[in-house]
Amino acid sequence: MASRRPLPASPDFPARTACRVSSSSELDAAVATCRACPRLVAWREEAARVKRRAFRDWDYWARPVPGFGPPDAPLAIVGLAPAAHGGNRTGRIFTGDPSGDALYAALYDLDLASQPTATHRGDGLELYGVRITVPVHCAPPDNRPTTTERDTCRPWLARELELLRPTLRAIVVLGGFAWQALLPVLTSAGWQLPRPRPAFGHGAEALLTDASGERQVHLVGGYHPSQRNMSTRTLTPAMLRDVLHRGAVIAGLPGNGGVLEARAPC
Repeated sequence: MASRRPLPASPDFPARTACRVSSSSELDAAVATCRACPRLVAWREEAARVKRRAFRDWDYWARPVPGFGPPDAPLAIVGLAPAAHGGNRTGRIFTGDPSGDALYAALYDLDLASQPTATHRGDGLELYGVRITVPVHCAPPDNRPTTTERDTCRPWLARELELLRPTLRAIVVLGGFAWQALLPVLTSAGWQLPRPRPAFGHGAEALLTDASGERQVHLVGGYHPSQRNMSTRTLTPAMLRDVLHRGAVIAGLPGNGGVLEARAPC
């Protein structure tokens, strides 16, 4: 007798549901229904009720925010989680907040996005050869998910990368949290990490191979374009463009007015 499908509020909903979906569109739809983490559900819905004064006329999304971009992208970008009044408001990752302003402007400069701004779903923004996702799909209080929340959400990320695997060549990882969340997902999927275990840093790179040694995926680390990092110039627009450009080069994407010439990894 087949087991019943778990309810969205069940802690094992992501683990039991992610493996069943067969496309990125199915995955995105399933992610948006998840209620597996009570603290995150309460926070995202409270943010939608209270709102910021500037957004008092908005009808907040207030659900988990799925990934964004084509399902056959050779380049993935992995961030942290939606912002309470950004993606949690607009329903699209890195949309409607300062982090997204920085990221999409950089992608546009590299000819990887159709426009430099992201304001809302349906604003016409398209990504070219790039898919953006996160380890935690709900906005967390203080932008700090717990390890339990990260691990509960992990099956969504694992399945998304599995669906991307036939075309995936490079991953730009924005921030130490994303780096630490991503490595176990990749090892569980059969990718072999180099030794010593690669450490996060801006511009850090790591080359992973599958068990047969025939397929490779490159990781490129970059500081997260948070408002704090950008305002303190820990990360500058040029630094952000550099790591995204490096990922695009490795992925073999055209950009910035011409075909990018791939070079060997450092």
